[in-house]
Amino acid sequence: MQKLNCTKFDSSVDLHIRLGVDPKKADQQVRGTVSLPHGTGKTKRVLVLCPPEKVAEATAAGADYVGLEEFVTKIEGGWVDVDVIIATPSVMPKIGKLGKVLGPRNLMPNPKTGTVTNDVAAAINEVKGGKIAFKVDKAGIVHASIGRVSFDAKKIAENSHELLSAILKLKPSSSKGTYLRAVSMATTMSPGITLDAKALSN
Repeated sequence: MQKLNCTKFDSSVDLHIRLGVDPKKADQQVRGTVSLPHGTGKTKRVLVLCPPEKVAEATAAGADYVGLEEFVTKIEGGWVDVDVIIATPSVMPKIGKLGKVLGPRNLMPNPKTGTVTNDVAAAINEVKGGKIAFKVDKAGIVHASIGRVSFDAKKIAENSHELLSAILKLKPSSSKGTYLRAVSMATTMSPGITLDAKALSN
C-alpha cells in the first residue's frame, strides 16, 4: 500500500469486502461496530444530541459539538460536518425526522451501533479510541477505513483482522454459498490489491 500510494498526504487505507448476501433481505443486512486496536488514524468529529443535563458530561468526554434544537435545525438545513452522531434515547423522537438527511450518510444514531445511549461519555471514548461502524451496501459490499498509509504493516494487518473477524461472526444463517467472496485493499486514489478471500475466511 505504501509503494502504491500516489498522494502527498497521509492517505487512508480501506478494505472493500464483497459478501455473499442479499442486502434486500432484512435478515441478511450485515452491520455492526468494531474497535480497531490501533484506531483509524483519523480524529473523528463527534456531535452529541442530548438534553441539557447531559451537556456537561458530553463536553468533558471530548465531544466536538453538543446540543439539541440548534443542531436539529442546522441538520435540517443540510449541515452534516461531523463523522459520528451520538444521541440519548430521550431525544430520539425529536431527531427521527432527520433520517432523510442522516440515513444516506450512515450518520443516524442507532442502538445497534452504540450511538443511542445514556452513557454518552463511554460512547464518545469508544468512537475517539477507534471504534468504527460498518454496513453492507446495496451491492453487498462493506467499505471501511482501517488505518493510514503512515501505519506500519503490523498495525494495518491487526486492524484488518479485527474488522474481518467481526464481519465473519455476523454471517447470516440464511446466507448460502461463499460468504466472504472478495476482499481488496486500497489507499485513497490508489489501485486496489486483491487479497486471498479464501485464506481470510479461515
